[in-house]
Amino acid sequence: MLLTNARIATFATSDRYGLIEEGAVALEEGSIAWVGPLEELPKRYRSNNAEDLGGRLVTPGLIDCHSHIVFGGHRAAEFELRLEGASYEEIARAGGGIGSTVGATRVATDADLLAGALTRADALIAEGVTTLEIKSGYGLDTETELRMLRVAREVGRIRNLTVKTSFLGAHAVPLEYSGRADAYIDEAVIPTLRAGHEEGLLDAVDGFCEGIAFDPAQMARVFDAATSLGLPVKLHAEQLSHLGGTKLAAEYGALSADHVEYATENDVIALARAGSAAVLLPGAYYTLRETQMPPIAAFRSHNVPMAVATDCNPGSSPLASLLLAMNMACTLFRLTPEEALAGATVNAARALGLTNRGMLRSGACADLAVWDVETPAELAYRIGFNPLHRRICGGEG
Repeated sequence: MLLTNARIATFATSDRYGLIEEGAVALEEGSIAWVGPLEELPKRYRSNNAEDLGGRLVTPGLIDCHSHIVFGGHRAAEFELRLEGASYEEIARAGGGIGSTVGATRVATDADLLAGALTRADALIAEGVTTLEIKSGYGLDTETELRMLRVAREVGRIRNLTVKTSFLGAHAVPLEYSGRADAYIDEAVIPTLRAGHEEGLLDAVDGFCEGIAFDPAQMARVFDAATSLGLPVKLHAEQLSHLGGTKLAAEYGALSADHVEYATENDVIALARAGSAAVLLPGAYYTLRETQMPPIAAFRSHNVPMAVATDCNPGSSPLASLLLAMNMACTLFRLTPEEALAGATVNAARALGLTNRGMLRSGACADLAVWDVETPAELAYRIGFNPLHRRICGGEG
């Protein structure tokens, strides 16, 4: 496949968007064989049947690097409670929040879980997403956590979509372990982690380090088990308060620390030294009506890669639009449109430990999105508008 007459945002250089005017992309066997100015197209590709894109914009396929799309039920009633003044933490401590979704997920059939997940995945695919991270975390017992991970893998088999899975057994303390968080870690989380790894269901291990979930010492035990199996880690950290999760993530060389609204400059420095990404989740910030912004200026000054994701989940971020997440990142967090698009491509790939996605260069996976726009900034600028012309995933589409 040869695509010509395109503006190409490669993100492969430090120049603005890595933009190539009047560019071309040659694809072979699921990879990018060549990308560059059309006038420099090698002779061996000139005989290919070229598709003229009419000056459309080409970007890397979008990457949603933080989602929870496998779950049962919904939490619309909690949305109403928050509007009446209840906080996320108050709802969780009263038995709502994650716990209510756990109940609905445990009784859902695999077919029901898959059908719901596919609906949400299709919404993301329709916006040019080619890689999607899916977490467990709404089972909180071995059987349901493994079922969730199997469903997540099935999403990637049924759709032309790369799915990366994260085990989030340390998401909350289930009702049956109330007041016994340490026992839950030892008796449920770590054994399930090992079982999931043995079955080949895990690409990474995640956790929720927060006052309503687990403290750094408890998360360290989970991370020790993960690293002993050679699994990378990531962490929901500093979302509602400063508990030390970001520092812990950095100490373990985490792929990313996510949310990070309450992260300090010292936390940012630790992430920079560890080479970890910061995943910004404006959907949760918006839904929970938070006011504490992530330390964007510190991330910039210390060159910490900032990814942007939907955090699609039934409670704190019922958002299934990565384009809208990009707009929110600009409007709420003051990212530039270039930072927002990088956050959903090259930096999102870094947050998942992927080196062959997120940019357009020779040898990278042939994941591309073609857009009916003139400039890259339009992707973050518009609200509720999807300008996707064509999605190519693994060279197909």
